[in-house]
Amino acid sequence: MPISPKERLAAEVEDRWVEFQDGLSNKRRYPVEQFRAFWEAGKCYAELTKNDPLIHRKVVAAINGLREFLEVERRRIPGTIIADADRLEFLLFSGYDPYFEGDEPPGL
Repeated sequence: MPISPKERLAAEVEDRWVEFQDGLSNKRRYPVEQFRAFWEAGKCYAELTKNDPLIHRKVVAAINGLREFLEVERRRIPGTIIADADRLEFLLFSGYDPYFEGDEPPGL
């Protein structure tokens, strides 16, 4: 039985989430590369399911409360990780991207 693109991406999001959590076990170095891979997989899934009323439970479990999880897990978080976590939650649950670079309204 062929796997749908939605199921395939959900599995990829779950795999990247597990890799990111494994990377967090290293307390000396933040797993930025693993977070970026997870973020990209989550973004692709959010774009694919933008008009779909049902989303995969494991994707919801990984992305819901992501910002809070990251803030509690470490004191120091590099760069734009928190902003990207917020952005990913908006993409998946609200259906829009709050990041406007290049998409600003005229006059801004």
